[in-house]
Amino acid sequence: MFDLLLRNGKIVDGTGNPWYYGDVAVKDGRITAVGRIDAETTASRVIDLHRQYAVSPGFIDGHCHSDLMILDNPRCEIKLRQGVTSEVVGNCGLAPSPSVPAADAMLRQYLEPVLGRYHQQWPWPTIGRYLDAVDAVRPSGNLRTFAAHGSIRASVMGFDQRPAEPAELDRMKELLRTSMQEGAIGMSLGLIYAPGRYADERELVELCRVLAETGGLLSVHMRGEGAKLLPAVQEMIDLAETTGVPLQISHLKAAGKANWGIAADAIERIEQARSRGVDITCDVYPYTAGATTLTTLLPPWALAGGVTDALERMRDASARRRMIADMRSAGEGWDNLVVASGWENVYISSVRTAGNKPAEGKYVLELSERRGVEPEAYVLDLLLEESGEVAIVFFLMDEREVDHVIQWAGSLVASDSLHCQTGKPHPRLFGCFPKLLARSVREQRLLTLEQAVRKITSFPAQRFRMSGRGLVQEGCVADLTIFDPDTIADRATYDDPQQYPDGIMHVAVQGRLTVCDGHHTGAACGIAIR
Repeated sequence: MFDLLLRNGKIVDGTGNPWYYGDVAVKDGRITAVGRIDAETTASRVIDLHRQYAVSPGFIDGHCHSDLMILDNPRCEIKLRQGVTSEVVGNCGLAPSPSVPAADAMLRQYLEPVLGRYHQQWPWPTIGRYLDAVDAVRPSGNLRTFAAHGSIRASVMGFDQRPAEPAELDRMKELLRTSMQEGAIGMSLGLIYAPGRYADERELVELCRVLAETGGLLSVHMRGEGAKLLPAVQEMIDLAETTGVPLQISHLKAAGKANWGIAADAIERIEQARSRGVDITCDVYPYTAGATTLTTLLPPWALAGGVTDALERMRDASARRRMIADMRSAGEGWDNLVVASGWENVYISSVRTAGNKPAEGKYVLELSERRGVEPEAYVLDLLLEESGEVAIVFFLMDEREVDHVIQWAGSLVASDSLHCQTGKPHPRLFGCFPKLLARSVREQRLLTLEQAVRKITSFPAQRFRMSGRGLVQEGCVADLTIFDPDTIADRATYDDPQQYPDGIMHVAVQGRLTVCDGHHTGAACGIAIR
């Protein structure tokens, strides 16, 4: 007898092949039969899908920032309710592990606007300890992680704006090797964020040689996404070609209206590199706005030493004037996205104090005009008032260009969602995958249903080394999502983002129904995938 039997489903198996009607049987957490299953077959739970509902592999969010969310809220309901059974974290060079005691406070202050506030100690000096902590909370969904370069660098040399000394680089390489041995996918870079942005070519090459030796994947949030997009892409192509590491470019886009159109040029460069044998793919989210921290908009020198040092500089009249001047210029050596997009497109998503809560959901330009100050001065004042902990949504992209990247064969779709459940988080936190299936498939016909499902199942499973997941095939782990292709839709908006989507009926994690008839069952059978 089977544990679960799904009858008469529209099977979209994750390969990209055409859907077909059939049954799916599950036993002991694995798919044991697919196709036409004898009518006399019994199971502990039988669900007839009446040829109305699609059965797909569980969606895999291949790029997000749920590192602390899964510990703080192991029910994982935000993701499970949109069909996501596995999340990939440790992205953009930002993660709570590895972390040594000397760097804990500095990392927490910098990362909490991205990863959320976790009200316990960070006892995770290694990736293995972090993954043990994930297993200990018995999550409802699965998790896979990168080793974050920024956290490794901070553990060794803090937020110093300088090249690594030979001994420091050796220590970073040792931490990376340990992370790989303990189950990391590879290493992520955040070259637009401190302290990763302070790394020189030698440091990146040496660390990538460790990745090549250990079979790891390099994931990168590049140095530039606006006017410096093409040089940033070329830098990463050269790094991958020199060291032989496979490369995953995070959320490929052209940011700022003046730069719209060059994402196609970036794809052309990537395809040329692939033709030479360089293994490069990317991820993309189906929105025209991104989300990050307000500190990201500061010039690179301002964050040297960490957030506390940056706040002290904001209080110094001379340093403050220099910051404001740099924020108004195109800048050398960094991609000033505000110059390309304008403060009217920077939306305050989340703040820490009650006094500034009215700022949530409003744009910097509007808020600065209310205070009677210039936008740059307002930003520095707000960061001081909030101890640097301000999250933003940033409207940057052209919808047609986003669609072009989504349609590219080398892109997978991921949310890049932050752990921001207060204020007004980016709607991708609650609605990314239903939005893809509603807009890109049903409404705009940019992708077929099969193509879209592949981009959120087997493609990320393959890319992030999640063996046995991402397909509806015999022997695979029974991570499954059952949805109505005709009604699935996101409901989250920028003004009202904390809304669950429509059309997700059932979700199974390792063979157990974790969402049934749209409601969380309380099942806790997710794991840390190593």
